[in-house]
Amino acid sequence: MKTGYGNPARYITELHVEESCLQLPYTQEIIARSGLPVHILQENVDPDIPGRYPDNLTQGKHHLMLTKNRGTFFKPCPATKQYRCCDYQVLNIGMGCPMDCVYCILQAYLNNPWISFFVNIDDLFAELDQAFAASDGAFFRIGTGEFTDSLALDSLTGLSRRLVEYMSRKKSAVLELKTKSNMIDNLNGLDHKGRTVVAWSLNSPSVMAAEEIRTATLDERLAAAAQCADWGYRLAFHFDPIIYHEGWQDGYRQTIKKLFSRVPADQIAWISLGALRYLPALKNIATDRFPQSRFFYEEFIDGLDGKSRYFRSRRVAMYKVIADELAGYVAPKTCVYFCMENDAVWQEVFGFSLEDRGGLPSMLDGSVNR
Repeated sequence: MKTGYGNPARYITELHVEESCLQLPYTQEIIARSGLPVHILQENVDPDIPGRYPDNLTQGKHHLMLTKNRGTFFKPCPATKQYRCCDYQVLNIGMGCPMDCVYCILQAYLNNPWISFFVNIDDLFAELDQAFAASDGAFFRIGTGEFTDSLALDSLTGLSRRLVEYMSRKKSAVLELKTKSNMIDNLNGLDHKGRTVVAWSLNSPSVMAAEEIRTATLDERLAAAAQCADWGYRLAFHFDPIIYHEGWQDGYRQTIKKLFSRVPADQIAWISLGALRYLPALKNIATDRFPQSRFFYEEFIDGLDGKSRYFRSRRVAMYKVIADELAGYVAPKTCVYFCMENDAVWQEVFGFSLEDRGGLPSMLDGSVNR
């Protein structure tokens, strides 16, 4: 039985603050809220964490660096043309996460062990303003959960309140906050006007228990989702990565049954399905850090995107079981879709092509514009 870790931000024990950020009011707000020891860093000086990456990843997750994003905050999801993408827009609020999922691709994608959070949020909102001004009425689905968990650090940063309030004024966009935590307190009492979707990653009970470290339990995630539904938020759920393991059929069915026993189906905007896929470098990193995990030792092939994937026949078999189970519960307006799959898989599992439904972006936009 998985035991909930509680607030994942409590795994942070030290703050590192870039000197150029120190006098920002938002930085001072986070420092005061945290009550943690603070180390001031000169520009281009890294936090001092013993060991070498990735061996020091576990230790590095105790360290949060408040820094500036000197690149772009807002950009399209880094999709590949060989697989169908939903035209998601990524809002990059930081890098890394205090939770520690065995399959997390960030272990192979990042090159430092600490967690970074960007405090130059005036630049973030200015960039969003520019994007909306230049959009010519285009609809944006925006997410902050690409390189970090959207809410895992929210008790320290309070960023969700600022984002939700900003998005409440944008009729041509919706914000998705995706998490494996149950840290939703900052979402209470906000006039979100339906422009924020709160989302949870879900998995089978055995995967959640063994492979998702310092995350909320399934019951905790669903209780948080039900509370957000009571506050008027629309919800989303992501079965991603779907992992082949002993008893997987019963495990995913059990999660789905519990989901719909706790959460109102008509408030779910979308549910995504995505089988395990990973950068080849991740296997050695993850199996060294988590030698008890066995799922990387199944058969995989090289996908067209350079990631390791299950054979298509296995992916289709797993998708069919999960999609068939979901079909007995989902509301008519909920969009059930694949994340990064090809047309053949769509046709084989769902029996239609995306062009038949106007394309995946249109399907997802329609699920929140109703």
